[in-house]
Amino acid sequence: QVNNYNQNYHINTELCVPQLNSSCKKPTQPHTEAMLIYVLLSSMSLVTVALNLLVIISISHFRQLHTPTNILLLSLAVSDLLVGFLLMPVEIIYIEACWFLGDIVCTLYYVVDYIITSASVANMVLISVDRYIAICDPLRYPTKVTKREAKISVCLCWVCSVIYRILLLNDHLEQPGRSISCLGECVVIINYIAGLIDLVFTFFIPTSIIIILYFRIFIVAVSHARAMRSHIAAVTARHSGTVTVKKREMKAATTLGIVIVVFLFCFCPYYFPALAGEDTSVDASSVAFELWLTHFNSCVNPVIYAFFYPWFRKCIKLILTLQILKGHNISEDEQKVQTINMQALI
Repeated sequence: QVNNYNQNYHINTELCVPQLNSSCKKPTQPHTEAMLIYVLLSSMSLVTVALNLLVIISISHFRQLHTPTNILLLSLAVSDLLVGFLLMPVEIIYIEACWFLGDIVCTLYYVVDYIITSASVANMVLISVDRYIAICDPLRYPTKVTKREAKISVCLCWVCSVIYRILLLNDHLEQPGRSISCLGECVVIINYIAGLIDLVFTFFIPTSIIIILYFRIFIVAVSHARAMRSHIAAVTARHSGTVTVKKREMKAATTLGIVIVVFLFCFCPYYFPALAGEDTSVDASSVAFELWLTHFNSCVNPVIYAFFYPWFRKCIKLILTLQILKGHNISEDEQKVQTINMQALI
Protein backbone atom coordinates (compact mmCIF):
# COMPACT_ATOMS: atom_id res chain seq x y z
CA GLN A 1 0.00 0.00 0.00
CA VAL A 2 2.87 2.35 0.85
CA ASN A 3 4.46 1.68 -2.51
CA ASN A 4 1.16 2.36 -4.30
CA TYR A 5 0.71 5.58 -2.32
CA ASN A 6 4.20 6.79 -3.20
CA GLN A 7 3.67 5.90 -6.84
CA ASN A 8 0.31 7.73 -6.99
CA TYR A 9 1.80 10.73 -5.16
CA HIS A 10 4.70 10.87 -7.63
CA ILE A 11 2.29 10.79 -10.55
CA ASN A 12 0.06 13.49 -9.05
CA THR A 13 2.98 15.82 -8.30
CA GLU A 14 3.68 15.90 -12.04
CA LEU A 15 0.38 17.73 -12.53
CA CYS A 16 -0.02 21.49 -12.18
CA VAL A 17 -2.89 20.88 -9.72
CA PRO A 18 -2.41 17.42 -8.16
CA GLN A 19 -6.04 17.26 -6.97
CA LEU A 20 -7.46 17.65 -10.48
CA ASN A 21 -7.13 15.02 -13.16
CA SER A 22 -7.95 17.73 -15.76
CA SER A 23 -4.80 19.59 -14.80
CA CYS A 24 -1.89 19.84 -17.23
CA LYS A 25 1.35 18.06 -16.58
CA LYS A 26 4.19 20.20 -15.34
CA PRO A 27 6.81 20.93 -18.00
CA THR A 28 9.85 19.04 -16.76
CA GLN A 29 13.39 18.95 -18.11
CA PRO A 30 16.68 17.52 -16.84
CA HIS A 31 18.23 19.79 -14.21
CA THR A 32 21.44 20.46 -16.18
CA GLU A 33 19.55 21.20 -19.37
CA ALA A 34 17.08 23.45 -17.53
CA MET A 35 19.87 25.45 -15.89
CA LEU A 36 21.61 25.87 -19.25
CA ILE A 37 18.39 27.13 -20.83
CA TYR A 38 17.77 29.52 -17.93
CA VAL A 39 21.27 30.99 -18.19
CA LEU A 40 21.14 31.27 -21.98
CA LEU A 41 17.70 32.86 -22.19
CA SER A 42 18.28 35.14 -19.18
CA SER A 43 21.51 36.37 -20.72
CA MET A 44 19.72 36.97 -24.00
CA SER A 45 17.02 38.98 -22.21
CA LEU A 46 19.56 41.10 -20.31
CA VAL A 47 21.62 41.80 -23.44
CA THR A 48 18.47 42.77 -25.37
CA VAL A 49 17.39 45.20 -22.65
CA ALA A 50 20.87 46.68 -22.17
CA LEU A 51 21.66 47.27 -25.86
CA ASN A 52 18.28 48.75 -26.73
CA LEU A 53 18.30 50.89 -23.59
CA LEU A 54 21.67 52.33 -24.62
CA VAL A 55 20.25 53.17 -28.06
CA ILE A 56 17.20 54.85 -26.50
CA ILE A 57 19.28 56.91 -24.05
CA SER A 58 21.75 57.92 -26.76
CA ILE A 59 19.17 59.14 -29.24
CA SER A 60 16.94 60.73 -26.60
CA HIS A 61 19.73 62.57 -24.77
CA PHE A 62 21.85 64.00 -27.58
CA ARG A 63 19.95 66.63 -29.55
CA GLN A 64 22.26 66.37 -32.55
CA LEU A 65 20.99 62.80 -33.01
CA HIS A 66 17.37 63.94 -33.30
CA THR A 67 17.07 63.17 -37.02
CA PRO A 68 14.29 61.44 -38.98
CA THR A 69 16.38 58.27 -39.27
CA ASN A 70 17.07 58.25 -35.53
CA ILE A 71 13.38 58.66 -34.73
CA LEU A 72 12.76 55.42 -36.62
CA LEU A 73 15.69 53.77 -34.85
CA LEU A 74 14.30 54.97 -31.52
CA SER A 75 10.93 53.39 -32.25
CA LEU A 76 12.63 50.12 -33.23
CA ALA A 77 14.70 50.18 -30.03
CA VAL A 78 11.56 50.75 -27.93
CA SER A 79 9.78 47.75 -29.47
CA ASP A 80 12.87 45.58 -29.05
CA LEU A 81 13.30 46.78 -25.45
CA LEU A 82 9.73 45.71 -24.68
CA VAL A 83 10.51 42.27 -26.07
CA GLY A 84 13.47 41.87 -23.74
CA PHE A 85 11.82 43.52 -20.71
CA LEU A 86 8.26 42.13 -20.90
CA LEU A 87 8.02 39.09 -23.16
CA MET A 88 11.26 37.20 -22.53
CA PRO A 89 11.06 37.20 -18.69
CA VAL A 90 7.52 35.76 -18.75
CA GLU A 91 8.61 32.93 -21.01
CA ILE A 92 11.68 32.27 -18.85
CA ILE A 93 9.55 32.05 -15.69
CA TYR A 94 7.21 29.49 -17.24
CA ILE A 95 9.86 27.20 -18.66
CA GLU A 96 9.31 24.75 -15.78
CA ALA A 97 6.15 26.20 -14.26
CA CYS A 98 2.43 26.12 -14.94
CA TRP A 99 0.33 29.11 -15.94
CA PHE A 100 -1.92 30.31 -13.11
CA LEU A 101 -2.62 33.90 -14.21
CA GLY A 102 -5.86 33.00 -15.95
CA ASP A 103 -7.13 32.82 -19.50
CA ILE A 104 -7.64 36.57 -19.92
CA VAL A 105 -4.07 37.44 -18.94
CA CYS A 106 -2.80 34.64 -21.19
CA THR A 107 -4.69 36.05 -24.18
CA LEU A 108 -3.61 39.62 -23.44
CA TYR A 109 -0.01 38.46 -23.16
CA TYR A 110 -0.10 37.06 -26.67
CA VAL A 111 -1.88 40.14 -28.02
CA VAL A 112 0.88 42.34 -26.58
CA ASP A 113 3.50 39.91 -27.90
CA TYR A 114 2.14 40.08 -31.44
CA ILE A 115 1.66 43.88 -31.32
CA ILE A 116 5.28 44.44 -30.30
CA THR A 117 6.57 41.99 -32.91
CA SER A 118 4.49 43.59 -35.66
CA ALA A 119 5.67 47.06 -34.65
CA SER A 120 9.29 45.90 -34.72
CA VAL A 121 8.89 44.50 -38.24
CA ALA A 122 7.09 47.66 -39.42
CA ASN A 123 9.88 49.82 -38.00
CA MET A 124 12.46 47.83 -39.98
CA VAL A 125 10.44 48.44 -43.14
CA LEU A 126 10.28 52.19 -42.41
CA ILE A 127 14.04 52.30 -41.88
CA SER A 128 14.57 50.55 -45.21
CA VAL A 129 12.32 53.07 -46.96
CA ASP A 130 14.20 55.91 -45.27
CA ARG A 131 17.56 54.50 -46.44
CA TYR A 132 16.20 54.00 -49.96
CA ILE A 133 15.16 57.64 -50.29
CA ALA A 134 18.39 58.89 -48.70
CA ILE A 135 20.62 56.94 -51.09
CA CYS A 136 18.59 56.83 -54.29
CA ASP A 137 17.15 60.36 -54.09
CA PRO A 138 19.57 62.27 -51.81
CA LEU A 139 18.82 65.74 -53.21
CA ARG A 140 15.16 65.59 -52.27
CA TYR A 141 15.62 63.55 -49.09
CA PRO A 142 15.64 66.59 -46.72
CA THR A 143 12.29 67.76 -48.08
CA LYS A 144 10.72 64.32 -48.46
CA VAL A 145 11.70 62.96 -45.05
CA THR A 146 11.38 65.32 -42.08
CA LYS A 147 11.22 64.75 -38.34
CA ARG A 148 7.49 65.49 -38.35
CA GLU A 149 6.83 62.89 -41.05
CA ALA A 150 9.03 60.39 -39.24
CA LYS A 151 7.04 60.86 -36.01
CA ILE A 152 3.75 60.47 -37.88
CA SER A 153 5.05 57.28 -39.54
CA VAL A 154 6.07 55.85 -36.17
CA CYS A 155 2.65 56.63 -34.65
CA LEU A 156 0.86 55.04 -37.60
CA CYS A 157 3.16 52.05 -37.32
CA TRP A 158 2.13 51.38 -33.71
CA VAL A 159 -1.56 52.19 -34.20
CA CYS A 160 -1.80 49.89 -37.24
CA SER A 161 0.00 47.13 -35.34
CA VAL A 162 -2.53 47.36 -32.49
CA ILE A 163 -5.55 47.37 -34.82
CA TYR A 164 -4.16 44.59 -37.01
CA ARG A 165 -3.40 42.26 -34.11
CA ILE A 166 -6.73 42.89 -32.35
CA LEU A 167 -8.57 42.00 -35.56
CA LEU A 168 -6.42 38.93 -36.13
CA LEU A 169 -6.86 37.65 -32.55
CA ASN A 170 -10.47 38.80 -32.19
CA ASP A 171 -11.75 35.24 -31.61
CA HIS A 172 -9.36 34.77 -28.71
CA LEU A 173 -10.29 38.15 -27.22
CA GLU A 174 -14.01 37.30 -27.38
CA GLN A 175 -13.43 33.85 -25.90
CA PRO A 176 -10.22 33.79 -23.83
CA GLY A 177 -8.80 30.34 -23.30
CA ARG A 178 -10.52 28.78 -26.31
CA SER A 179 -7.29 27.01 -27.26
CA ILE A 180 -6.51 25.79 -23.73
CA SER A 181 -7.09 22.07 -23.20
CA CYS A 182 -6.18 21.73 -19.50
CA LEU A 183 -5.65 23.78 -16.34
CA GLY A 184 -2.19 25.37 -16.08
CA GLU A 185 -1.68 25.86 -19.79
CA CYS A 186 -1.27 29.11 -21.73
CA VAL A 187 -1.50 28.45 -25.43
CA VAL A 188 -2.95 30.25 -28.43
CA ILE A 189 -3.70 28.33 -31.60
CA ILE A 190 -4.00 30.45 -34.73
CA ASN A 191 -6.02 28.74 -37.42
CA TYR A 192 -4.71 28.29 -40.92
CA ILE A 193 -6.59 31.26 -42.43
CA ALA A 194 -5.45 33.70 -39.74
CA GLY A 195 -1.94 32.25 -39.94
CA LEU A 196 -1.94 32.74 -43.71
CA ILE A 197 -3.02 36.38 -43.32
CA ASP A 198 -0.31 36.88 -40.73
CA LEU A 199 2.20 35.22 -43.03
CA VAL A 200 1.37 37.62 -45.85
CA PHE A 201 1.23 40.88 -43.88
CA THR A 202 3.95 40.23 -41.29
CA PHE A 203 6.39 38.21 -43.36
CA PHE A 204 5.93 38.17 -47.14
CA ILE A 205 5.10 41.84 -47.67
CA PRO A 206 7.75 43.27 -45.29
CA THR A 207 10.39 40.87 -46.62
CA SER A 208 9.52 41.73 -50.22
CA ILE A 209 9.70 45.47 -49.53
CA ILE A 210 13.05 45.18 -47.75
CA ILE A 211 14.55 42.94 -50.45
CA ILE A 212 13.34 45.16 -53.31
CA LEU A 213 14.65 48.30 -51.64
CA TYR A 214 17.94 46.61 -50.78
CA PHE A 215 18.34 45.42 -54.37
CA ARG A 216 17.66 48.94 -55.66
CA ILE A 217 20.15 50.45 -53.20
CA PHE A 218 22.73 47.85 -54.16
CA ILE A 219 22.30 48.61 -57.88
CA VAL A 220 22.71 52.35 -57.29
CA ALA A 221 25.76 51.81 -55.07
CA VAL A 222 27.43 49.48 -57.59
CA SER A 223 26.74 51.82 -60.51
CA HIS A 224 28.30 54.70 -58.58
CA ALA A 225 31.30 52.56 -57.66
CA ARG A 226 31.86 51.54 -61.29
CA ALA A 227 31.58 55.14 -62.46
CA MET A 228 34.06 56.17 -59.82
CA ARG A 229 36.56 53.47 -60.84
CA SER A 230 36.25 54.34 -64.53
CA HIS A 231 37.13 57.95 -63.80
CA ILE A 232 39.65 57.29 -61.04
CA ALA A 233 42.47 58.78 -63.08
CA ALA A 234 40.59 62.07 -63.29
CA VAL A 235 39.83 62.29 -59.57
CA THR A 236 41.45 65.25 -57.86
CA ALA A 237 41.72 66.33 -54.26
CA ARG A 238 38.45 68.26 -54.42
CA HIS A 239 36.60 65.03 -55.30
CA SER A 240 37.84 63.17 -52.23
CA GLY A 241 34.45 63.61 -50.59
CA THR A 242 32.87 61.60 -53.41
CA VAL A 243 34.90 58.54 -52.46
CA THR A 244 33.58 58.80 -48.92
CA VAL A 245 30.02 59.01 -50.19
CA LYS A 246 30.42 55.89 -52.32
CA LYS A 247 31.87 53.98 -49.38
CA ARG A 248 28.88 54.99 -47.29
CA GLU A 249 26.52 53.75 -49.96
CA MET A 250 28.26 50.39 -50.16
CA LYS A 251 28.24 50.05 -46.37
CA ALA A 252 24.56 50.98 -46.25
CA ALA A 253 23.82 48.29 -48.85
CA THR A 254 25.82 45.78 -46.82
CA THR A 255 23.89 46.74 -43.70
CA LEU A 256 20.57 46.13 -45.40
CA GLY A 257 21.88 42.80 -46.68
CA ILE A 258 22.69 41.73 -43.12
CA VAL A 259 19.23 42.91 -42.01
CA ILE A 260 17.55 40.71 -44.62
CA VAL A 261 19.57 37.61 -43.75
CA VAL A 262 18.96 38.02 -40.00
CA PHE A 263 15.26 38.77 -40.53
CA LEU A 264 14.75 35.65 -42.67
CA PHE A 265 16.76 33.51 -40.25
CA CYS A 266 14.72 34.66 -37.24
CA PHE A 267 11.21 34.66 -38.70
CA CYS A 268 11.16 31.80 -41.23
CA PRO A 269 10.91 28.95 -38.67
CA TYR A 270 7.91 30.56 -36.96
CA TYR A 271 5.93 30.64 -40.21
CA PHE A 272 6.71 27.05 -41.25
CA PRO A 273 3.28 25.77 -40.02
CA ALA A 274 1.43 28.41 -42.06
CA LEU A 275 3.56 27.55 -45.10
CA ALA A 276 2.71 23.88 -44.57
CA GLY A 277 -1.02 24.64 -44.31
CA GLU A 278 -1.20 23.87 -40.57
CA ASP A 279 -2.44 25.77 -37.52
CA THR A 280 0.18 27.75 -35.58
CA SER A 281 0.40 26.86 -31.89
CA VAL A 282 2.30 29.09 -29.45
CA ASP A 283 2.76 27.95 -25.86
CA ALA A 284 4.17 30.28 -23.18
CA SER A 285 4.91 27.41 -20.81
CA SER A 286 7.33 25.64 -23.10
CA VAL A 287 10.64 26.55 -24.72
CA ALA A 288 9.45 27.20 -28.26
CA PHE A 289 12.50 27.47 -30.49
CA GLU A 290 10.58 29.35 -33.19
CA LEU A 291 9.22 31.91 -30.73
CA TRP A 292 12.59 32.61 -29.14
CA LEU A 293 14.21 32.89 -32.55
CA THR A 294 11.84 35.74 -33.47
CA HIS A 295 12.73 37.42 -30.16
CA PHE A 296 16.42 36.95 -30.91
CA ASN A 297 15.91 39.44 -33.74
CA SER A 298 15.28 42.11 -31.08
CA CYS A 299 18.67 41.31 -29.57
CA VAL A 300 20.65 41.70 -32.79
CA ASN A 301 18.80 44.75 -34.16
CA PRO A 302 20.72 47.29 -32.04
CA VAL A 303 23.97 45.58 -33.07
CA ILE A 304 23.09 45.81 -36.76
CA TYR A 305 21.75 49.36 -36.71
CA ALA A 306 23.90 51.06 -34.08
CA PHE A 307 26.52 49.13 -32.12
CA PHE A 308 29.37 49.19 -34.66
CA TYR A 309 28.89 52.80 -35.68
CA PRO A 310 31.01 55.72 -34.35
CA TRP A 311 28.06 57.77 -33.08
CA PHE A 312 26.90 54.91 -30.87
CA ARG A 313 30.34 54.06 -29.50
CA LYS A 314 30.85 57.72 -28.55
CA CYS A 315 27.48 57.81 -26.82
CA ILE A 316 28.18 54.55 -24.94
CA LYS A 317 31.41 56.00 -23.60
CA LEU A 318 29.64 59.11 -22.34
CA ILE A 319 26.81 57.05 -20.81
CA LEU A 320 28.87 54.33 -19.12
CA THR A 321 31.35 56.85 -17.68
CA LEU A 322 28.39 58.95 -16.44
CA GLN A 323 29.75 62.00 -18.25
CA ILE A 324 26.26 62.82 -19.52
CA LEU A 325 25.33 63.58 -15.89
CA LYS A 326 28.06 66.22 -15.84
CA GLY A 327 26.70 67.93 -18.95
CA HIS A 328 29.23 66.44 -21.38
CA ASN A 329 28.05 66.27 -24.96
CA ILE A 330 29.31 65.47 -28.43
CA SER A 331 31.61 68.25 -29.63
CA GLU A 332 30.70 70.48 -32.56
CA ASP A 333 33.13 68.75 -34.92
CA GLU A 334 31.97 65.31 -33.81
CA GLN A 335 28.38 66.46 -34.17
CA LYS A 336 28.90 67.10 -37.89
CA VAL A 337 30.57 63.72 -38.32
CA GLN A 338 27.85 61.86 -36.39
CA THR A 339 25.12 63.59 -38.40
CA ILE A 340 26.75 62.56 -41.67
CA ASN A 341 27.25 59.03 -40.39
CA MET A 342 23.61 58.68 -39.39
CA GLN A 343 22.39 59.98 -42.73
CA ALA A 344 24.30 57.18 -44.42
CA LEU A 345 23.60 54.62 -41.66
CA ILE A 346 27.27 53.71 -41.34
